Amino acid sequence: MSLRVTPCADQETWDATIDETGGHPLQLWGWGELKSRYDWTAQRLLVHEGDTLVGSAQVLYRKLPPPLRSLAYVPRGPQAAEADRARVLDALSAYIKAHAKPVGITIEPDWEQPGAPLPKGATEQDRTDLVSAEQPEWLKAVARVGFSPSANTGLIPYTLIVDLTQDEDAIMKDFKSSTRQNVRKSFKAEGVRFGLVESDADLEQVLAINRETAKRAGFAVHSDDYHRAIRDLLGDRSQLIAAWEGDEVVAFVWLVVSRRTAFELYGGVSPRGMKLRLNYGLKFWAMQHCKAQGVERYDFNGLLNDGISDFKRQFASHEDLLIGTWDRPLSPLFPLFSSALPKVRTALKKGVPAAKAKLDELRGGAGPASDAPAGDRPAGDQPTGDRPTGG
Repeated sequence: MSLRVTPCADQETWDATIDETGGHPLQLWGWGELKSRYDWTAQRLLVHEGDTLVGSAQVLYRKLPPPLRSLAYVPRGPQAAEADRARVLDALSAYIKAHAKPVGITIEPDWEQPGAPLPKGATEQDRTDLVSAEQPEWLKAVARVGFSPSANTGLIPYTLIVDLTQDEDAIMKDFKSSTRQNVRKSFKAEGVRFGLVESDADLEQVLAINRETAKRAGFAVHSDDYHRAIRDLLGDRSQLIAAWEGDEVVAFVWLVVSRRTAFELYGGVSPRGMKLRLNYGLKFWAMQHCKAQGVERYDFNGLLNDGISDFKRQFASHEDLLIGTWDRPLSPLFPLFSSALPKVRTALKKGVPAAKAKLDELRGGAGPASDAPAGDRPAGDQPTGDRPTGG
């Protein structure tokens, strides 16, 4: 029986589907609404076989200069059982090509790389060997329906995911010994408390720490209005957790949460919070908070070769690897777009005018570039503000 793809226009139905199928928080309705305020358009698609739901995907479209039209991007989706993944992707691609006519579709699924997780301290060669090994039939089938791995990654596939179905002692036992000590000390610190940020005044303190953390570490962050929109559009799926000393916010971690997964968007700590090592207790408090809701996985959102990632690695004895970024061309122009994307990203580091010039060059110099200067779905969509969450 052939698969049938239909749009979903009801938020309650959509979010219930994401929760029931173990979907990722970046597939929730509110995340699509957030991105729709910033150069994207969101569409939610359900895939049925007869009366049975076999797949779903929230698709984000980014406008590109003519003649490329747009790019379709599925962050941490779609949702489908392992045996159905390839045919769900094939059905989604056919529907998207017929109705939106984008240059191509990029997916970054929440699907574990076969053979993962890896032991703590795994090297890049270890990861390469794992990806190069003989792959299971379901992943070969994904390739047979036209998808191939891409180096144009937005959401980092190399990450750390803590299993919250364990009891709390087992979770903490996996921490580095000094990390366990810092967690216990922070919980006993005088005048310190952990909890959800609920007031606008405390949110303003969080945003100030976020800006200062970015300045200190040398990365870019979204505007304050963008962060307020996360709170407003995702509602209780946005969970901003902080550590206070007295009335002062000294550390925070910002999560988005589906029934199965908690995903770190941002994190930051003030100099006072670092001195008290409250970022350690904050991480464990956040895990406890999510576990109490029945959430099964706590995703630290990416590991790089930097100090922030070294901090994250203290909270587990393993490291996770997802299958990464996969593309399927939907137009003969896709190779042109794919080859130009790294140049656009390089130009973005020099400022928006340079990026627009590169896009103008891409479209043959025929007039001004699109108002969406990046045109490069994952770089513009990386929810961490182009850096991993920190401690």
